[in-house]
Amino acid sequence: MNKKQLKPRYLETYIQKLAINRSKMAFISGPRQSGKTTLAKRLMTEYDETSYQNWDEASFRKLWTKSPNEIQNFFKLSEIKKTHLLVLDEIHKSKSWKQKLKGLYDELGEVLSIIVTGSARLNVYNKGGDSLMGRYLHFRLHPFTVGEIQKTHPASGPEEFYKKTFTNKPSESNAQKNIDKLMKFSGFPEPLFEEDEKILNIWRQGRLEKVVREDLRDLTRIQEIGNVEALMALLSGKVGSPLSTASLREDLEVSFDSVKRWLKFLEELYYLYTIRPYSKSIARSLKKEPKIYLYDWTEIENAAFRFENLVASHLTKACNFWEDTGEGKFELTYLRDKQKNEVDFLMLKNKKPWFTVECKYSDSNLDTQYQRFQSQLKIPHIQLLHSSGHFRKVNELTWIMSAEYFLPALV
Repeated sequence: MNKKQLKPRYLETYIQKLAINRSKMAFISGPRQSGKTTLAKRLMTEYDETSYQNWDEASFRKLWTKSPNEIQNFFKLSEIKKTHLLVLDEIHKSKSWKQKLKGLYDELGEVLSIIVTGSARLNVYNKGGDSLMGRYLHFRLHPFTVGEIQKTHPASGPEEFYKKTFTNKPSESNAQKNIDKLMKFSGFPEPLFEEDEKILNIWRQGRLEKVVREDLRDLTRIQEIGNVEALMALLSGKVGSPLSTASLREDLEVSFDSVKRWLKFLEELYYLYTIRPYSKSIARSLKKEPKIYLYDWTEIENAAFRFENLVASHLTKACNFWEDTGEGKFELTYLRDKQKNEVDFLMLKNKKPWFTVECKYSDSNLDTQYQRFQSQLKIPHIQLLHSSGHFRKVNELTWIMSAEYFLPALV
């Protein structure tokens, strides 16, 4: 593995401080090949005694299906005299993982630190039996972003980000080269640091096959693999627009419920994520069409939509990070009214509108659609450009700025 891929990740100190040091299990979930296992193995270097096991190894699967006592005996965990770190990779693929993990933690939690990693939403797959509530903290690991590449550690909290963005003039930035690098090679460690298009193509194909033919099969027992692959091929052209499940159903010639179910699975497996239109009525917002974005934005051919997806991923990563580290409730939504006026992103802080962002690839002329919403919301608005060198404060609540001045302030 390239040495650059072993650099500290933005969650590392928080996992140690908030979970492990407080005798909580740490659940680390995120897209396949985003660096979860590498992060866990970095944390293992802090311990004298460690164990790592992956569900994909047949010998460990056989051991895990027996009982917690067998696991204890295998690792001689009952004999340990000082803190031991046990990393369990992809065990959510086991039907009974939650109950067995609870038994292991309840018996040895005082001397055994546990990290569980998985390429699915571990808070979704912890169903059945006694709850693990109160025994773990869940951290969502995202691919690299501008702020993380530029080593802005520790990662900015929400108040620091807000101050950097809306009260200070931006400093000179060298972020454009990193933005272009992310646009071309994604934020996933292997293609990002190799910077080779052929490696990117090989990596992407391998990742898609693992998501569909391994994770989807293992977690859902779904049979229509070919149809799901056809759906995924369509989705890269749907990024940034309200998603019509009915339209996808017609394209694929399958049932509405099937498409809805497949989309849910792909979201749970961190292939895509959705943002919903903002509404003061939660019931109303759930009925409206969401927009989808991909964790690997390099699948998107159109440069403007790829840039929008890149920005969405930066904002989503910040929301997840601030929530997972106890800063409050953050959510990314978008604005759309009955006249189809739209603003790409609205971030909510503790359920209240915080700021809006409209993405433009190169157009520095102010798009005025946001004014229909700003007059009611009275919050800051940024028109964000991919092209470099732009920074203009239009009024007290409106900025036109290049992404090179905005994205580094995020996580």
